[in-house]
Order: sequence, then C-alpha cells, then structure tokens
Amino acid sequence: MARDLAEALQSFMEEEIYPNEKPYEEAIRENRWQVPELVEELKTRARAAGLWNLFLPDSEWGAGLTNREYAPLCAIMGRSLMAPEIFNCNAPDTGNMEVLARYGTSEQQDRWLKPLLEGTIRSCFAMTEPDVASSDATNIRTEIRADSDFYVINGRKWWSTGAGHPRCQVAIVMGVTNPDGPRHERQSMILVPMDTPGVRIARTLSVFGYDDAPHGHGEIVFENVRVPKSNIIWGEGKGFAIAQGRLGPGRIHHAMRQIGAAERALDLMAERVLSREAFGKPLSDQGVIRQWIATSRIEIEQARLLTLHAAEMMDTVGNKAARREIAMIKIVAPRVALNVLDRAIQAFGGAGVGPDFPLAALWANARTLRLADGPDEVHLDQLARDELRAARQRMENGQRTW
Repeated sequence: MARDLAEALQSFMEEEIYPNEKPYEEAIRENRWQVPELVEELKTRARAAGLWNLFLPDSEWGAGLTNREYAPLCAIMGRSLMAPEIFNCNAPDTGNMEVLARYGTSEQQDRWLKPLLEGTIRSCFAMTEPDVASSDATNIRTEIRADSDFYVINGRKWWSTGAGHPRCQVAIVMGVTNPDGPRHERQSMILVPMDTPGVRIARTLSVFGYDDAPHGHGEIVFENVRVPKSNIIWGEGKGFAIAQGRLGPGRIHHAMRQIGAAERALDLMAERVLSREAFGKPLSDQGVIRQWIATSRIEIEQARLLTLHAAEMMDTVGNKAARREIAMIKIVAPRVALNVLDRAIQAFGGAGVGPDFPLAALWANARTLRLADGPDEVHLDQLARDELRAARQRMENGQRTW
C-alpha cells in the first residue's frame, strides 16, 4: 500500500504540483491573505486520487500507515513548500489533528477534528512566547485560570504558524493552570476558537523576509479570553505530556520533508550545472561542482537512513524509547538540507537567491527548523547527557573500554 501511494504521490507532484508552483505564487502576490482557488482545485484532485490525510496511523481517521511507511511519502511532499497542504498533511494542522485524535474527547473531535480532516478549516498551535525561552516548555507563562464553568486565558504567544490563514478557526493554546504544581504538571492545553472575544492577532511575523502568506506566523494576544472548561484537552496538568507526544511524530515529519527539500535542491543543481558554462566549459566539468554533487548525495542518504531508523523505532518501541533517534534526526535533517541548498544556491549564482527558483524559500524554511520543535542545542545536550550516563554506568560496573 505504501509503495503504491508513493508512486501515485510522485506522479501527482510531477503532473499537478510542480507545474502549479508559479501560478500559486502569482495568485498569492495578487492577494496575499486569501487562499487561491487553485489550492482548492488541487485539494479536490488529491482527495479523489486517495492522497489525503496520509499522516495519521489510525485508519479510522487517516491512511493507517506506520511512521516508517509514511516517512518516504513525507519526503516526496517536502520537495515543494505548497505540497503538504494539498494533501491535508501540513503542519501545524497535522500535529493538532494528532493531539485531538489521541487525547481529545468525542465532543472535541466532532467539533474540531472532523472539519480539520475534511480540510474545511485550519488551526494553529500557540505555545512559544516572546518573553521567555520557550525551548524549555516549563517556562511558559500564559495563564489559564479556572472561573466557575470557564477558563480565563491571559498571555501573549508568537510564531503561531497558520494564525494568519483566513480559515484558521481554532488554536491549541498551552498555558499554566497550576503554577504551584509539580514542574511538569503545571501546564495544560486548551482549545480556543479564534473568534473568541479577547483573541487578537497583533501582527504576522516574517522569516528572513518571507511572510509565508496566506498562512503566516502570528503573534497572538489573549486578553481575558473565556472558554468553557470542556475545551481543556485530556485534563489539567497534561500540557507537557501532550507536547512531548505531539513533537515526536512532528519531528519525523519535519525531518523527512527536509530530506525531500534536499533532494529537490540536488536535482536542480545537477540540471543547472549541465546547462551552464563558465570559463570555457560546462559547470558540470568543474571539479568542485562534482564534489558538491557527490557530497550532497552522501549526506542525503545518511540522513534518510537515520530518519527511517528513527521512524522504525517509534513504531516498534515507542516514541519515548526512540527519543535519542528522534533528537538525532531533528538535528541532522535540517543541517543536511541547508548544506545541499547552500551548494545549489552557489551553483545557481544570482538566480539562487532570487524568486525565480525555490531554493531561497526552501533555505529559509530549513534554517527555521533548527529552532522549531526545540533548537539544536537542546537536543545535542540531551544526547550528550545520555552518552555520559551510559559511560558513567560502564565505569561504575567496571566495564571501562580502556
């Protein structure tokens, strides 16, 4: 099944996505914060082709694929920034749908999960805050205070991707419900409809000059926002646990999309150097160019295998046991994509940093992912601690390697 889906997805990309990238960009330039009709047309075709909600392992809601089976499909979609939405496999909606499928009540699933699965609405995830180091989720300061049958929310979030979308109807907000509780049980997640009084998008933020319309990255103010207590997800104090559960699959998705972006960059670089000359011979005959191409292929395959290994471990031993592998691919995949994209940009010259090719936008997206879902340094620190813990245990057991 997964192989058939990969072939169908590859054909759809070649026939429908790549030819429509430029028309999509032109439509966005004409009206930046409206969804082009082209998107809905492509989504209808994708759904008719059975290429819809491929990410959810639960066959009740999605395609029923394992992480290992979905990973190559994610890489194919990652070759184009517009592609994931066409297949209803775009972040942050995928993560939000996973949260609702796994932790939501039947009422929450009926109200929000089903229309998200239908692709009729969009959502955002409001966790990161401008005033604290949000890579440590226990720093979150947004207040979620109980008041009779309601919760009252006060705080400010930013980098809430998707908040600018005209169809963004709900945010999953992380905040503090019990400031005096155990460190990892103070936070909760709650569903906040975007039209609730007191919710205000203060601005949309650009990434290296890209505003990523029509989705955008919102800075959102929550001022005395009242929502029913039934909007809490799983229960009070479960926010940190939900965040950990949400980020595992999300990191795999990001990693595989970055491998797809690197593959696209390598393809573009190879085609470019075969068709351009400099100093009396094709660029493809330049030794340094050939080194770039060979090194890029090696790095991509190394990253792909590491990511597939992590996905396999998530399927067999669970996300918690696979945390080291997930941390490694979260570090490696964006770095590899950036390396390959940088070489491709260099091979393209001035065209590489301009709007005529996707390299610059793919680079900006990849660079952002070294911060999203936890910066590299957090994952590197965790990996080092695990290695040191194992070494200390060996030494204490008299099993030194020297």
